[in-house]
Amino acid sequence: MSKSTSPAVFTQANDATGNTVAAFTRAEDGSLSPAGTFPTGGVGTGTPHLPSQGSVVAASRHLLVANAGSDDVSVLSVGSDGLTLVDRQPSGGATPRSIAVHDGLVYVLNAGGDGPGSVAGFRLTADGHLDAIPGSTRPLSASDADGAQVSFDPSGLTLVVTERVTDRISTYAVREEGTLDDPVAQASSGATPYGFDFTQDGVLVVTEAFGGQVGAAAASSYRVNGKPGVEPVSASVPNTRSEVCWAVVGKDGRHAWVTNFGDGTISSYAIGADGSLSLQDAIAATTHLGEKGLRDAALSGDGAFLYALDADARQVFGWAVGEDGGLEPLGAVDGLPETVAGLAAL
Repeated sequence: MSKSTSPAVFTQANDATGNTVAAFTRAEDGSLSPAGTFPTGGVGTGTPHLPSQGSVVAASRHLLVANAGSDDVSVLSVGSDGLTLVDRQPSGGATPRSIAVHDGLVYVLNAGGDGPGSVAGFRLTADGHLDAIPGSTRPLSASDADGAQVSFDPSGLTLVVTERVTDRISTYAVREEGTLDDPVAQASSGATPYGFDFTQDGVLVVTEAFGGQVGAAAASSYRVNGKPGVEPVSASVPNTRSEVCWAVVGKDGRHAWVTNFGDGTISSYAIGADGSLSLQDAIAATTHLGEKGLRDAALSGDGAFLYALDADARQVFGWAVGEDGGLEPLGAVDGLPETVAGLAAL
């Protein structure tokens, strides 16, 4: 069985003594094999369950990693012999937890530690160095916002942040020079907006954890209106599961999958041509059914494979994606640390 010539799936240890990235090569059938661990030069928090969608991000042949313990971001190059540390720069704030990249423009969501959260901007050079953008730091909508994820819309003209404590979605207009306007905050359709992803035509799918209430997990869809702001399309479509975390949208924009931390399940949603959501399968896949721990998820670059991190089981699971959005199990790799966080795929 042939394998890719370089690692294709990545997660971080979030180790407080020296952070590392675990890399995996992908076989033609989508199954994974360990390809080693590589230092980021920074440190993590050393605690399980780091809010981490986007804490590891693939950008062409570079990998960006948020080191939440040392308040910096590492850039590693991806090659046939593994990962090589290229640069490490201060994140522009405290406790970085999510990174957004679009055409070399990078924004980091800093949770703020004991202070308010913010976003800060950088340029990623072709050789993998990060250059801070003067005057790019902007606050979240409130000092206690507890930002979960940051990402650009497909056009790169709007930056989006979900805020778990305020139950808001904040959007920022991106200026030509890469700085941002002040945030425009809108109430989320449901409580505790968490992870999100976009279709290629700009439909935003957001998970809603509802404070971890049993059976209350849901997802909503929006369209970015360019003001900037978001306009609801489908509000709080429940999936009957618990503690939903991260969202991944399929390559064709017709399906979305959300991970349910509370019971080890993945739910699937169908996305209509108008951006509306409908629950397709409450349990489209499982890791350890009925057990907590399923968190980060990532889609391969060609859209053929979905991967998810079960942090409590210390495993990365894989599935082949069917044309109907169905998921066929590929097995799992294990041996990860209990503080493992984040997931990215090429």
